[in-house]
Amino acid sequence: MSLFGVKFFVLALFYFFTVSSRPTGVHLRNMDSFIRAVRQVEDSNPGLSPLALVRALRRTAGHDDMMTIHFLGGSYNLTDAAGLETAILNASSFSFFDKAIHHIVTDHGEERGVVLASDGTTVALAPLLLGIESGLKAKMEGTTAVGIFPLTLGRTLGLSFLSLQDFPASLRLGPNGCWDNVERPKVFKLSRPPTLATDAMINGGMDGAILGTDLSNLSASEQPQALSEILKGYYSFVLSEERGLDAVTSHVSPRRRELSRSILETLDLHSQLMETLTLVWKLEKTEWIALDTGVSKAVKDGLKTFVHKYWDCPQIIPRCQWGAKPPQDTPIPLSLPLKFLYIHHTYEPSSPCLSFTNCSRNMRSMQRFHQEDRGWNDIGYSFVVGSDGYIYEGRGWNLLGKHTRGHNSIGYGVSVVGNYTSTLPSRHAMNLLRHRLVRCAVDGGGLAANFTIHGHRQVVNYTTCPGDALFSEIRSWEHFRD
Repeated sequence: MSLFGVKFFVLALFYFFTVSSRPTGVHLRNMDSFIRAVRQVEDSNPGLSPLALVRALRRTAGHDDMMTIHFLGGSYNLTDAAGLETAILNASSFSFFDKAIHHIVTDHGEERGVVLASDGTTVALAPLLLGIESGLKAKMEGTTAVGIFPLTLGRTLGLSFLSLQDFPASLRLGPNGCWDNVERPKVFKLSRPPTLATDAMINGGMDGAILGTDLSNLSASEQPQALSEILKGYYSFVLSEERGLDAVTSHVSPRRRELSRSILETLDLHSQLMETLTLVWKLEKTEWIALDTGVSKAVKDGLKTFVHKYWDCPQIIPRCQWGAKPPQDTPIPLSLPLKFLYIHHTYEPSSPCLSFTNCSRNMRSMQRFHQEDRGWNDIGYSFVVGSDGYIYEGRGWNLLGKHTRGHNSIGYGVSVVGNYTSTLPSRHAMNLLRHRLVRCAVDGGGLAANFTIHGHRQVVNYTTCPGDALFSEIRSWEHFRD
């Protein structure tokens, strides 16, 4: 790593990864628990504005750094936050909010200041709340929102790009991790050493950008909801059995990637990131860093990685998150890129899965059937598409599957949960497969650019998979071949 790279890394560590010896709280670390705690504060303080509450939460978590104060003002000096810390203390909530919001990664790889959302993804609360505060501030003051991108994503991404510019692109962002228990989550462990922009930080940043923008765009006659209602509407929802996400018109968390892209892609992100870093250096009196001629290239390369991983690719729920058992034998690696993509439906389960809980249960059921009844090493599919807005990792990108007899070594097997003999999956689920997963596979080196799509039935005689309706649909897809 270059001298400037080392200095960037040290500076970035100073910003985000101060290791704390404070013990983890006994509260469950999920979004529902956080929303309930916020609601309790609101109920105990009638008339409390959502802007005043998020400022009080910022104060509780000690997030009055110089950039936040530059855009949002200091929470200690704002009259509408006066006395709210006492209110939170009276509700016995101070310790909970402090631990819930304050983001750190310990030297043992535990990420704190993150919560498990009901959709199965993990979200850092600090960038989420900063985005909401920025949007509320603009709405209540009747001004244009400023600082949403720098506070939610820009600072984190920029410092991460610079600190790891000499590392492989695949290691510059992330990683994800897994909870000790998805039903009673208390500890979140990362899968490898972290960057500054862990998946949870980026999820929280995208959500903060979305909700902050939504709030800043409220009409003059619209009043913002209570903070608990803002969070509940975005994270706690029930999909209809008929159309799933196709019927949802409001902004909800499974759509964070497409929504954040629609909001931010119109910006010149390279310029935005350079401006953010320039402000960081100015506030910290480290303007000398801008003299490094490699900064612009590092930002450009980092953005390319970000766009591929978090916008082009769909969110994939890892095996440990849905409760996979380990393989029963040593997995066999694939030789990439593969030339084929084989489309399946699960048939059983026969109904689309519409939530993380149900999709995870389906995944465990399929793995149990494949391992115990069929005697296979693992769940057969490479990936499985739910109707909850996510794709679930089976054997993944790099390991040989057991999905299409005689063809497992030359193609991925992707199945859609449900029976599609006479009906189609939701449009959103099909787009995840047809566009997002495929593009991710090609750009990531998993699939050859000239790959071929086949339905399972085309290469295996004894099956009607992926169902008549879905097979008729995929015949119109690019790359399909008879």
